[in-house]
Amino acid sequence: MDHEVKLVSREEIANGTMAFRFSKPVGFACKAGQYCDFTLIDPPETDAEGDRRSFSIASAPHEPHLLIATRMRDTAFKRVLKTMPIGSALRMAGPMGSFTLHDDAARTAVFLAGGIGITPFTSIIRDAAERKLPHKIVLFYSNRRPEDAAFLEELKTGTARNPNYAFFGTMTDMKGSSMPWDGATGFLTKESLLSRVPSLTGPIYYVAGPPGMVAAMRTMLEGAGVNGDDLRTEEFSGY
Repeated sequence: MDHEVKLVSREEIANGTMAFRFSKPVGFACKAGQYCDFTLIDPPETDAEGDRRSFSIASAPHEPHLLIATRMRDTAFKRVLKTMPIGSALRMAGPMGSFTLHDDAARTAVFLAGGIGITPFTSIIRDAAERKLPHKIVLFYSNRRPEDAAFLEELKTGTARNPNYAFFGTMTDMKGSSMPWDGATGFLTKESLLSRVPSLTGPIYYVAGPPGMVAAMRTMLEGAGVNGDDLRTEEFSGY
């Protein structure tokens, strides 16, 4: 279904990453983890990549606005989004997608996020806390540096809102960082996962991030005996 939404606010939330809040249409309902298509209306410039993009909704369904977050590449779409006046309208289609939390609360949900792939997980984690869901949720979040990690502080401290939630963060390029980090370093590994879950078989896995990261996690998990039916992925490329 198509809606018109208006830009309410924008802010930089990590190095090269901006969050945008939009008005929520009357009657709009979505599930945490879904996405929408956003289309610019009569933009002042365009390019070969076009005027439409798909974004995961990072806000939870109960929140008053729709929140998206994206890396700010130098494209016409991103330039217009970054500079359009507050109150400007866009067309939005959706919600779409099935990257949503499973129903069986007896099975742990393991989230593997790379970079801006964190956005659907932010929605699900906020929603689980709000609704006091019984699911055990373990988030593994990989970035190059703390400066690059969107929503990092919120996700690190999420256990205060949800005792069933656990966080594991790792940074892959701390030599280029000017911020302190007392967590893990290096890429996510089987050992990383086993530091937070007792067995790799049993949970349901959700993987979102750059295509290379998604492929590496799939290979690692399937090599560890995880059934393909227990593995759900979303690739975030070109954003």
